[in-house]
Amino acid sequence: MKKKISMILILIILIASLSGCKKDKYNKYSDSFFDTFDTIIQIVGYTNTEEEFKSYVEDIHERMLVLHKYYDKYNNYEGINNIKTINDNAGKQPVKVDKEIIDLIQFSKDMYYKNGMETNIALGAVLNIWTQYREMAEEDPKNAMVPPMDELQEANKHTDIDKVIVDLENSTIYLEDPLMSLDVGAVAKGFATEIVAREIEAKGFNSGIISAGGNIRTIGKPLDGIRERWGVGIQNPNMSIGNNESNVLDTVFINDASVVTSGDYQRYYMVGDKVYHHLIDPKTLMPGDYYRAVTVVTADSGEADFLSTTVFMLPFEESKKFVESLDGVEALWVFKDGSVEATLGMKGIMKSEGATGSKSE
Repeated sequence: MKKKISMILILIILIASLSGCKKDKYNKYSDSFFDTFDTIIQIVGYTNTEEEFKSYVEDIHERMLVLHKYYDKYNNYEGINNIKTINDNAGKQPVKVDKEIIDLIQFSKDMYYKNGMETNIALGAVLNIWTQYREMAEEDPKNAMVPPMDELQEANKHTDIDKVIVDLENSTIYLEDPLMSLDVGAVAKGFATEIVAREIEAKGFNSGIISAGGNIRTIGKPLDGIRERWGVGIQNPNMSIGNNESNVLDTVFINDASVVTSGDYQRYYMVGDKVYHHLIDPKTLMPGDYYRAVTVVTADSGEADFLSTTVFMLPFEESKKFVESLDGVEALWVFKDGSVEATLGMKGIMKSEGATGSKSE
């Protein structure tokens, strides 16, 4: 799998270029780790001392490690029932799990019913086939193939989210269909980031950014004495990854909010000259084909992660109407020809439309 770290690189650039002189008693620090959710997790923030900052990073890291294990569908961990445990017991028995898993599954079901049926954590049987073909393509690119539609359609018979049974009283999850499989990849990283952000803020970390791949969650405002809002770069999907500002399509200025991007350039394989990416449309069972990328901005990182996939799967007029029906949600679309559209509220926080993060604004 191709793991993209473009958002992290852009974030590093922006923080370096937008931060000013350190004032008062706050200093800027940064740290990162690369052993959770298959991506680099970077933390940037302002604290009184480096020791204080490192303490917050340690807490974030430890929590992310736990959540990574909970939401992992590939590996078993001693003493932990996780997503893989639930899948392994499909059609057999309910699995008792910790609250963080119950919360994620219930959140994903609620969002599915509330926001249409474009993002389905029960689509695992279909996504597993795409993963198999992508892995075969990476091993033997010359013989890369697209999964047969009849195979995908057969798997799609086992994706009914109503058969994901959540028992809140007994803290269990049960998959009624023995051939179904959960895949929480469209929401888990953002959901985990939101959990960690709220918990670390409650511990006193009140000025920072947690960047988990394409998921950015800001806490408070930058305490550099100059800016009132954080600047977060949006990756240009038509530019190669690199440590320079030409890869930034635009910059949005936010506080206490999340920026999540879903794009066709993040995980994919080639069959001939055609790209087959990992964002699979449940209607067609093929990769979504409307955009290169969409970016969603809203307060909650879990919601932003979930919604970015949903927005990516809808044709533009429907997609825009959907976003505009939601309170506190903004979006930006990058089309295949490189053109860009954005909601009115998104334009209000974009650098290209005159927004800044300075105090004077």
